[in-house]
This record gives sequence, C-alpha cells and structure tokens, in this order.
Amino acid sequence: YLIQEKKFATKTINLHSAAIRFLFAVTLDRPLNYLQVPRMKNQKNLPVLLSRAEVFSLFEHCSTLKHRAMLMVIYSAGLRVSEATMLKTHHIDSKAMRVLVACGKGGKARYTLLSETCLLDLRAYWRVYRPNHPEGWLFPGTRKVTPVTSRSIQQVFDEARKRAGITKPVSIHSLRHAFATHLLEDGATLLQVKELLGHASIQTTTIYLHLAHLTAGLKSPLDNWPIVSQLEGDTRD
Repeated sequence: YLIQEKKFATKTINLHSAAIRFLFAVTLDRPLNYLQVPRMKNQKNLPVLLSRAEVFSLFEHCSTLKHRAMLMVIYSAGLRVSEATMLKTHHIDSKAMRVLVACGKGGKARYTLLSETCLLDLRAYWRVYRPNHPEGWLFPGTRKVTPVTSRSIQQVFDEARKRAGITKPVSIHSLRHAFATHLLEDGATLLQVKELLGHASIQTTTIYLHLAHLTAGLKSPLDNWPIVSQLEGDTRD
C-alpha cells in the first residue's frame, strides 16, 4: 500500500515499519514476526551531475560578487554548504593555495584546494564588501555578527540556476558532486579526491568514480554504423 498507492520513498516506508514494530513489541507487548514488516533496502541513486558548462553558467548568472564567490568557493574546493558558511578569512591561504576546512563533518578539519580563479573572485569580493568584523567570517549574514546560513546559500544557488535555465533536479550540494567528478575526469586519484572531500571511507568516494567513467571518452555504438550516414541524408518525415 505504501509503495503502490502512497508511492512513499524507502526511508519513509522504513519509518512506518519501525513505528509498527515499536507498537507491537513495546506498547502492546505482543510478539511480532519481523518478516511480516520487513525493512526495505535503501536505493543508492547516482547524483545528478552538473556539467562544466552548467557550473560556469551558474557563476555567470549570480546577481552579486558575494553570491558568485560563495558558489565558486564551494565548487572549486569541494565544500559542503555547512563548511562554506563557517569559513573565516584566515582559512584562505593564498601562499600555499589551500583552504582550511576547520569545521568539517564529524568535527574533522582538513585542507582542500584553493583555485587561482576563485582567489581572484574572492579578492574582488573583498575589495567591494570588506567583511571586517570580530569573528572574521568570510561570508557574514545579514546581521554581520553571524555567518551566512546554509538556507541562504541554497537560495542563491536556486536563483542562479533559474536564471541559467538549468532545469535538472540539482541543489547546492551538486557543486560538490561536480568538483569530485571533474577532478577524477582530469586524472586525480580516488584517494586524493577522498581526502579533499573529507570522506571517512573511500567507499563513499567510489560513486564519483562511476560518474566520471560512465561516459568519458565513449560514444554510442550506433554512431559507428555505416547506415548512420544514410539516415543523416534522409529527409523523409
């Protein structure tokens, strides 16, 4: 019923299953055959990938220097949006060309890449906005004393996506997916990408390997058929 009629997602169905199990086992104190209320396996879908041209278009359609700098540093350094909100000015190391992620997932700090192009944009943003305040946030929020929120950055992304005419189901996190996939396409190793992303397990990183090599350098076998040239010249409806 939940699958066919309600069309609920796997996680939602498993929440319902857990509630039923709790009801019988704890509340009603009645034995229950768990095979009657099984858990569904989580579906591992490949993330929707932004092309390099689409990422560039997002940057071009940002309404302010600040918005462009935020999206560019997330893509060029492979940041989670929460990590971008917590960036401080001294985390940008222009001498070593690296970004310190001081508040990574699980409280783990790491270094990642600082793009030369991104550095130019950050400097242009700095010259205009001069976000100087005691806490040193790179991207302060509207109140200036707190950093910009993840929700605000997502809104910036959504606005740029609409102006760029990108209709595929992507979010701010898609910039991180694109960073990893494009790095692998350019010859980076899986271990290098794992460390830059701050993944605890390399298994998490392997999904990008699949994305990078799924269509890289390949074309459909149909394009090698001799008949294709005849079809291209056929003007019939």
